Amino acid sequence: MRFENTGIENVTIELPRLTDIMRSEGFILAGQWDYERITYDRKFEIKGDIYYLRVQGHAVEGVIEENATDAVIKLLTPFVGKYYYPHGVEYGEDEVFPKTLVDQCERILAKVKENIDAVVNA
Repeated sequence: MRFENTGIENVTIELPRLTDIMRSEGFILAGQWDYERITYDRKFEIKGDIYYLRVQGHAVEGVIEENATDAVIKLLTPFVGKYYYPHGVEYGEDEVFPKTLVDQCERILAKVKENIDAVVNA
């Protein structure tokens, strides 16, 4: 499920600031990056099911590296998926997500936007 019109799509922000914001909202980066793309995930466990809220971006300046300070990231549309063992996370249109999860994701994304706006507009 994609979260359209969150206000973070197409926003550009420096990588270190973005990572700080995402971590403050419970997202992890782990090893989910390469030199051009980056992915932040937040895990949810609801009634025995596991879901991931995912925010991705790509470098418009510099390269993404573990300690990169010069990369500028353009964010993409966030989405949520359901984890199925052993196959992985499914993001398909057929998936049904609990309303409580969707509401929580929307609140988190609104907080991410608020934090990004504070940094970008400072």
